[in-house]
Amino acid sequence: MSPRLQALRGWLQLMRPGDALMLLLAVLATLYAGHSLWTGDRPELAVVRAGGKIVARLPLDRAKRLEVSGPIGVTWIEVQPGRARVASDPGPRQYCVKQGWLTRSGAAAICAPNEVTLQLEGRSSTYDSLTY
Repeated sequence: MSPRLQALRGWLQLMRPGDALMLLLAVLATLYAGHSLWTGDRPELAVVRAGGKIVARLPLDRAKRLEVSGPIGVTWIEVQPGRARVASDPGPRQYCVKQGWLTRSGAAAICAPNEVTLQLEGRSSTYDSLTY
């Protein structure tokens, strides 16, 4: 038998039933904390702003397309169940379009040249604040 296997066997012989239970509880608590802290809240609404004012609150339970006018043209917002995105924007760099589908509460796409923003809201957010 290898020295490593002997050391492991010796360590396991020192464990008592209470030790195994505490180890199991620690692993379960770690998995639960990891899941609850990193999954975020499911979004319920897509909030669309133009020029700093809310122009639409779209529920994320059905598909919809929204046309939003800004200073340099029209931005198209697309909503599918559980997600939303900026489908097209007249801005030169297309950063908000390149962000793709937003799926987490608190996520945002900002089309700065056209002054249009899309933000997902739920019961809680993964971000403290959004400043631009």
